[in-house]
Amino acid sequence: MSGEILRTVVGSGVHGIAIPGTDDHDEMGVFVEPAPTALGVDKPLEHYVFRTQPEGARSGPGDTDLILYSLRKYLRLAVRGNPTALLPLFAPAESVITTTPLGDELRALGPRLLSREAVHRFLGYMNAQRERLLGTSKRDVPHRPELVAAHGYDVKYASHALRLAYQGRELVTTGTLTLPMPHPERTRVLAVKRGDVPDKSEVLAEITHVQQEVEAALPTSPLPPAPDLDAISTWSASAHLRHWQAA
Repeated sequence: MSGEILRTVVGSGVHGIAIPGTDDHDEMGVFVEPAPTALGVDKPLEHYVFRTQPEGARSGPGDTDLILYSLRKYLRLAVRGNPTALLPLFAPAESVITTTPLGDELRALGPRLLSREAVHRFLGYMNAQRERLLGTSKRDVPHRPELVAAHGYDVKYASHALRLAYQGRELVTTGTLTLPMPHPERTRVLAVKRGDVPDKSEVLAEITHVQQEVEAALPTSPLPPAPDLDAISTWSASAHLRHWQAA
């Protein structure tokens, strides 16, 4: 896409928990809008989506899901601590599909986008996955019947919730995010995802235990209470101007 400055693998692939033959392929990228779009009277171009499956259909093995965000939209998601939006900032080099000097600058900005607000967002996403696992979500999100039939519960929801709990713990205690997930946490999440943990209550208890560790660590976290919005906005303005001048 014109103006693209960064694209990486996201999803299970970048977490290191993809299971061959069962997972789709997810990518996320960032682009700089043309000046007339960003500054003119037309509606801003905030995102672009490409899916090999029709909209509303569930992606399966071998499918590709791509989402590109405008730089302004992307930064708004990242400063709020959106767990998926943060992935391109911390993806390892082998997961970077496209980058430019501005994309490299954006990735270098990653640590300044993190704050304790991100930890709360990880816990929020974790709880949403747990509610889906328990069938208590207010959103109409069905279980995957093939997983329930094979394992007794939706192991994908369970593995997502456990992963988010572990990543929230790393974030709150170290102030950063390691991708792929480090061991032994990655091994444990993979075991749940494969259905090697037959007792759902065991997984739920583990999620709750890690959540409690995260909440207890928040007051002494090395992360700042909030991201440095002034510095991020200053960089964003400079990045847009430099991109437009070079176009």
